[in-house]
Parts: sequence; structure tokens; C-alpha cells
Amino acid sequence: MNRWLLSLGALLLALLAASHWQNQHLQQTLEHQQQRLGAAQATLTARDAQISQLEQQLQQRERAELALRQALSGAQGLTLQREQRLQGLLNENKKLRDWYRTGLPDDVIRLHQRPAFTKPGDYLRWLSESQQLPHSR
Repeated sequence: MNRWLLSLGALLLALLAASHWQNQHLQQTLEHQQQRLGAAQATLTARDAQISQLEQQLQQRERAELALRQALSGAQGLTLQREQRLQGLLNENKKLRDWYRTGLPDDVIRLHQRPAFTKPGDYLRWLSESQQLPHSR
């Protein structure tokens, strides 16, 4: 009976040691999973903040685009009114119509000609090197 109790005690001690080891292993696994969960939550929080910021930027750009489209529409309307007014004036006045259809004088055309510039400095250099306008008679 002593042997049997000793064997039973040894078996219970072995089971206790195994359950203790398993408990520690599960505790470590739980801590590791909690750390991973915390990291995942931090990543999700950062991603949510980034998504929110991008949505705000998108809304700002959409509002800016709408404002630009409205400004463009207004400018197109003004241009159309200006063209209609000019056409009306040309239709009313033969003298103005004849003047409008004549070409510009060569001196004026020459004033409008300039080379293509790639840098602002090129334009300034061209201005300083160009000939002065002739004096009027």
C-alpha cells in the first residue's frame, strides 16, 4: 500500500508539474498574443487616423475643385458676354467692323514677336538686349 501511495503521489506530482509547465506556457502565449493584439490595435488606430486625414484632404480638394469649376463657369459666362457685346458692336458699326478686320501694322506685329523662353532670366536678358523703340516722328 505504501508503494501504491508513493506511486500515486509521484504520479500526482508529475501531473502537477506538467500542468504547471503547461500553465506557464499558456501564460507566455497569452502575454505574447496580448502584445500582438496591442500592436495590431496601434496599427489600426494609426491607419484610421491616416484614413481620416486623407478623407479630410479629399473633402478639401473636392471643395476647391468645386470652387474652381464655379469660377471657370463664371469666367466662361463673362467671356461669352464680352464676345456677344463685341459682336453686337461690330454688327452695329461698319467703321468699327472695317477697323477690326484690318491687320496690324508691321511695327506693332514686331513688338508682339519674341522668342520662346525656358527660364525667367532668359526673358529679362532678352528685354535688356533688345533694341529700344524708335522715337515717334
